[in-house]
This record gives sequence, structure tokens and C-alpha cells, in this order.
Amino acid sequence: MDLASIFKAYDIRGTYPDQIDEVAVYGIGAAFAVFADAQTVVVGRDMRLSSPAIARAFIEGVNSQGVDVVDIGQVSTDALYFASGRYAIPGAMITASHNPGNYNGIKPCRASAAPIGQDTGLLEIKALAESGLSPAARVGTTAEREILPEFIDHLLSFIDADALRPLKVVVDAANGMAGKIVPMAFERLPVELVPLYFELDGTFPNHPADPIQIENLRDLRDKVISEKADLGLAFDGDADRVFLVDEKAEPVSGSLTTALVASRALMKEKGASVVHNLICSRVVSETVREFGGTPIRTRVGHSFIKQVMAETNSIFGGEHSGHYYFRDNFRADSGLICAMFVLEALSVQSKGMSEVLQPFQRYWNSGEINTPVPDQDAKLKELAGAFADGSSDWTDGLTVDYEDWWFNVRGSNTEPLLRLNVEARDPDYGAQMTAKLVDLISK
Repeated sequence: MDLASIFKAYDIRGTYPDQIDEVAVYGIGAAFAVFADAQTVVVGRDMRLSSPAIARAFIEGVNSQGVDVVDIGQVSTDALYFASGRYAIPGAMITASHNPGNYNGIKPCRASAAPIGQDTGLLEIKALAESGLSPAARVGTTAEREILPEFIDHLLSFIDADALRPLKVVVDAANGMAGKIVPMAFERLPVELVPLYFELDGTFPNHPADPIQIENLRDLRDKVISEKADLGLAFDGDADRVFLVDEKAEPVSGSLTTALVASRALMKEKGASVVHNLICSRVVSETVREFGGTPIRTRVGHSFIKQVMAETNSIFGGEHSGHYYFRDNFRADSGLICAMFVLEALSVQSKGMSEVLQPFQRYWNSGEINTPVPDQDAKLKELAGAFADGSSDWTDGLTVDYEDWWFNVRGSNTEPLLRLNVEARDPDYGAQMTAKLVDLISK
């Protein structure tokens, strides 16, 4: 198989069985064992139809190099990261996250959930897999272990569960792993849980498990209104990301969620630093400063966020895309820990979700707009010239700042696309500048 087609910027992913199959995964498992250079590796999997077979092949590949495996079975990705941190061993999650059911893949990490990206090991793993490793003299062993009760204890340790007030919460699991994990956590909280699509089904029969797309929130929004719920939560397929819907069924941006969680984290640890990527709203850095913290800006992507968090001992990191990272969670992302912070904020303030978020709603934003562009570098230089009167930053694509608005344009890691994000104080002006930028990018 052409491994180049499935090794992405941050993980391994492709359609099963034409792009990724058991033979390829066996070789990748062997390569990961050699790369990880550890005596034991932890492996988890999601609910996709191909995941049991893919997990077996990966485990056999790891074992072929004389490395033992702790098999934690069907779990969320954040539970796999917890196990890697708890046991201080490398790990691999068999999942394709929010992709359709015919996809599968592998999210690998170093010991203690440290990230692996294209520049920090993925290309080395690919080269080892392509080399065709010979089996070691000793075959490793595999032992099954139950991690979820300990993981639930860990989730709840981030908040004062006794301080929560009774809340009605609708959760859309999208037939993904949240359907297994959420009931275990919420049964210990004063929450009336209204479940949507909790049956584990890797065919995703109700809607795609991709909550960043607003059309996939329709059923959740309807249910929040019909149930008169306090909050709606939408998880992706492997349950490491979460998106919020307020009591009026209005979707909440990842930037507002980042600002809210940052404020709660800084109340618990005064003066800490908080990491955010460069396309988060200005309200994030403003909020961090207002609560006595230090905002730290990074490139987009989990490997950059985690690396900077480690270097700065930051308490929290957030991305517009629904990934939320916690220092005391081995700097790994967890949609469920984020949900715990949100439930605590709702309880402590005794307000509706829309009122809790109101102080953070300071700016208009375009959302991410993707445009096919054959020559990304040439287009970025053209845009820099067209907006030369602004303050330019090339940290991740092109960011141009003005007093009352800003934009970022950056290339996709996997497709010939430019991704545009615009934010402004005035909605009409923001829409006008967005239209101008889209026109320039499209030409």
C-alpha cells in the first residue's frame, strides 16, 4: 500500500480496506514498536466496524518486535491518552475521529501522551514500516485491562462535583464513543441526561460524527428546545472534541468555550499561562489577561499546543476546532474534561448558558472559509501586498492585524486549499472584508 496517502500531519488515516488494511497496519504496528523503544505499549479502539480487526493487526505488529501490549479495548481517545499518561508508556488509538464510517486510522503518542506529528516521529514510523521489519526473537504478550472507572475518577477530579446544581443536559454522541463514556461520568453528577444517539454504531446512521459542521447539530438543537434543557453537548466520533449549544439552541464557538474554560482554570490557579492558537478570537487573550493569566499564542495543531504547554507549564490550551488541553491531563485534549468545566461554570453562576457566555461575546467572526487554490504561497504573498498597511505575521500562514479587525489565511496540510478566518468588532464591516478576501483568494 501507498503509506504516503495515509500518513497525515498529526495521525494516520484512510479508507478501509483500500487505503488502510490489516497488512499495512501490522507493519505500522511493528514500526511503532521500534520507534517507541519501550517495553510496553497501550492500545485502544473506537466503535468502527473495522476497528477490532485493525486493532488486532496493530497489536500483532507491536508484539512481533518483542513489545508487550496493554489492550484497554473500546474507549474514547482521551481515555487512551489518560492510560498512556497513567502508565507512562507510549500508546495508539485506533480511530478515524470524525471521518465517515468507511475510514479508519491510528492516533499514536509517546509515553505520557506526548504528541507525535509529521516533524516529531510520524515520518520515521512511515520509513520503518516501509522497510519491512523482521520479527524479533521474542514475541510480546498482550494483556487486557479496564481503564474506564479510573478515567472517570480522573475526569471528575477537575471540578467540585458537590457544587454542581441540578441541570438538564442533552448530549449527542453521534453513535460514537461518548455514548459509552458519558453515562459513566454523568451518573455521578446531579444531571438529568437526555441522550441522543448513544448506541455505538460505526456506520453513523443518524448523522456524521463531526460537530464542527453546523448541520450536524440540528437534532441536538431541536432537542435542547423541546426538552427545555440547560445545555447541549455534541461530541465527535472518538469523543476527544466537544461543541456546546446554549439553552436557546445557539451554537457556541470554540473560541468562546476556550475563553470560558480559561477563566475557570485561572480561578483555580492564579497567574498561570494559557495557550491558544492564532485563529482563536481576540476575546481569549483578553479574558486570560482579565483573569490574571498570561496568554501564549501558537500555531494551529495539537502537537504545537502540547509542546508549548510543556515548555511554559501552561494550565490550559484551547483551539477553535473544539480541542481543549489540560496540563493535569498530561497536556492531552479531552472533550469530557471541558464539559466538566462548563457544568461547573453553569452551576456556580446560576445563570443560563447564554448569560454565562455574554461577557465573552465581543466580536463577529466569519467561521472558517475554504477555497481551492493551486499555488498557495503565491496567493499568500499577493494577499500580504494587498493588505500591507496592516501588521503582518507569518507564524502560521498569513495573519494581518488591524485595530478593529484581523484575518488569517493558511494552507491546508492535506488539500490544495486556503483556509480563511476573519474577526471584527463590527459585523457589517467584518462581512464586507470577508467578501473582499474571498474574492481576492478566488481569483
